[in-house]
Amino acid sequence: MKPLTRRACLSQIGTAAFAGAFPLSDRTLAAQATESEQAAIHALARGFMDQFSVPGLSVAIACRGKPVFRQGFGLADKEAGTPVTPDHLFRIASVSKPLTATAIFSLIDQGHLGLDDRVFGEQGRLKFDFGKTHPGKIEEITVRQLLTHTSGGWTNKRNDPMFLFPAMEHRELIEWTLQHQPLAHAPGTDHAYSNFGYCVLGRLIEKITGLTYAQAVQRDVLARCGIQTMRIAGNTLADRAKDEVVYYDERKEAPYRMNVVRMDAHGGWIATPTDLVNFAMHVDGFGAPPDVLNPETIRTMTTPGATHPNYACGWSVNKVPNWWHGGSLPGTSAILVRTASGFCWAALVNSRSKGIAPALDRLMWRMVRAVPAWGA
Repeated sequence: MKPLTRRACLSQIGTAAFAGAFPLSDRTLAAQATESEQAAIHALARGFMDQFSVPGLSVAIACRGKPVFRQGFGLADKEAGTPVTPDHLFRIASVSKPLTATAIFSLIDQGHLGLDDRVFGEQGRLKFDFGKTHPGKIEEITVRQLLTHTSGGWTNKRNDPMFLFPAMEHRELIEWTLQHQPLAHAPGTDHAYSNFGYCVLGRLIEKITGLTYAQAVQRDVLARCGIQTMRIAGNTLADRAKDEVVYYDERKEAPYRMNVVRMDAHGGWIATPTDLVNFAMHVDGFGAPPDVLNPETIRTMTTPGATHPNYACGWSVNKVPNWWHGGSLPGTSAILVRTASGFCWAALVNSRSKGIAPALDRLMWRMVRAVPAWGA
């Protein structure tokens, strides 16, 4: 990638500009998108939405700690004809995992937790909170292994516990899973993406802080980023938050037949793209705005382990190094990216269809490259 230039600062387009948590410096040299560049961005959005029958799309982009673009496209509510604005909230699905990882590393920074602390059993931080016995090698599982999806079981490929027994709350579901879904591998030896592992991390956060998971993340992460609008989603259309979009899926009722509240730590948050970009800028390792974790902690969080070269602790990574995470649920597609060249961006969609995830990633790369002055 080309080095980021000082000219890459601000392009205002759409219904609103960044505000609040993103004050612009008087010394900033604005690089405003030209009319033709704005038209190119809109054309990219329209093409993507037409291809995947997307009702609504919202994006936000920042570079070197400065916002350059945010825009809503399409409809937040087709029935009401409500257009998407940059302030609409979307379910972010597994983009919740970087938030949970950051909350865990905040506890590590504070000296309350260690990466190699065990989770269950007499020597574990949760001890016997979720059952008097733990079959197999469950008591060998560490915090690091839950973060890196190397606990040895509970994959999302088949019989994902987080989509079973929707009437069960956290405690009952975790107890059932520990007893009835044995580990497929010894902890630390195999990478298998696990929503359930992040559910357990949420309970660990609660145990250490004495707060609910959402309260702890708000205190230790979001408040320090100046984010006030994020919250855990409701399950039904009637539970929809103020300014939250409506979700659409081929199976009409699918987005509202899940226990999203129970998904809190692995997939339960709602946010605007601006919220997610603001969060990413506070853990991007560039220091402006100030990061919420120590530099060495951020390096640890974003360094892959031996079992998977492209997954660290709550973040997908590559050798560039770029960091990112995608999210997908019925009615939801999401992506959050931090690039080595200094960009942070997020895109959220209120639908899901085959092939949309990689296309959403490509869309955002094309958008940031549509304005040469941004230096992508």
